[in-house]
Amino acid sequence: MNYDRILIRYGELSTKGHNRQFFIRHLKDNVKKALRPFPGIEVQALYDRMYVLLHGADGGQVIDILKSIFGIQSFSPAVRTRKQLEDIEQAGLELVRQNFAKGKTFKVSARRGDKTFEYNSNDLNHLVGGYILKQLDGIQVNVKQPDIELLVDVRKNGVYLSTEVIKGSGGLPVGASGKAMLMLSGGIDSPVAGYLAMKRGVKVEAVHFHSPPFTSPRAKQKALDLAQKISAYSGSMKVHIVPFTKIQETIHKGVPEGYSMTVQRRVMLEITDRLRKIHNGLAIVTGESLGQVASQTLDSMVAINDVTTTPVLRPLVSMDKLDIIDIAQKIGTYDISSLPYEDCCTIFTPPSPKTRPKLELARLYESRLDLEPLIEEAVQNTEDVFITPNETAQEEDFSELL
Repeated sequence: MNYDRILIRYGELSTKGHNRQFFIRHLKDNVKKALRPFPGIEVQALYDRMYVLLHGADGGQVIDILKSIFGIQSFSPAVRTRKQLEDIEQAGLELVRQNFAKGKTFKVSARRGDKTFEYNSNDLNHLVGGYILKQLDGIQVNVKQPDIELLVDVRKNGVYLSTEVIKGSGGLPVGASGKAMLMLSGGIDSPVAGYLAMKRGVKVEAVHFHSPPFTSPRAKQKALDLAQKISAYSGSMKVHIVPFTKIQETIHKGVPEGYSMTVQRRVMLEITDRLRKIHNGLAIVTGESLGQVASQTLDSMVAINDVTTTPVLRPLVSMDKLDIIDIAQKIGTYDISSLPYEDCCTIFTPPSPKTRPKLELARLYESRLDLEPLIEEAVQNTEDVFITPNETAQEEDFSELL
């Protein structure tokens, strides 16, 4: 018996009380958007479960997509039967038979969500399990560590049976917590920060600073490739590519060496905040981890954060590098981030940047530069690139930005 639908369990969404339907709507929209390549699929969202009706679509491909959607605790390929014992027994037998080989054991785990159903969970465990024992030669019961676990879920609209529970990504549906701008470099940290923000329901738009000819076309493509990887968790992503060459040259020439990085980061944050306002974002996300580099000490954060009152989310702030690398490898960004193409955060880096910069001096050095026209020009000339998990912008498509 081939499964004809996938049963989705909400997990954390089930704790949301009166706001539950709000989160479920976001999750349904995200699932439908992610499954657009399968036009025949139908998504049904109920109060306690969601169902993806395959209608002939490739279930394996659908499962791979569902694994990356935040808000899903777990899901199971399933079949639905009428609420008749003989139908439940027959469907259960077929599912167990498909997975059975000599020496394997099984158990039935029934759950009666519909309390009006005539058999309770224990009744179903015994009745369905007994039927399978009689019909399938050589199979044995093991209630503690079975090779095959038949799940029987009795709902008001039918009975759902499956033999597999697949772990989802958990978290909250992307978009349920609002939108933020991710400061995306080509490094290891910022894509991970974007991933973790999305896991808490934040819709992310990326901001990448590009400084040709000091940064190569490959450096920009590297950032687009990173955005393409993490877009799998949101269905799509917009990347704002900011021309930063003039500003970076001006800072390099006009600011004392020890403070050039601090002023540069202040201007980057200011530009990101202006783009946030234009695109109706609520916050800014960065990949900063406390004490990891000179610009990520508390003194540096105070000096840089001074340019905005917008909330700056730092999902990695208490994580060490090995923790971050583990997540980067899990989500597929580590190898891309390790490519040897420098971004604008690494060029012009002074040999001895201030690890405890003074806010007053950072303001003073910045005030001596006529940066406002350059900042406005950079914002006006920012290019927007729309990326989906299956189609990323290619380098040659953006030659006009170089």
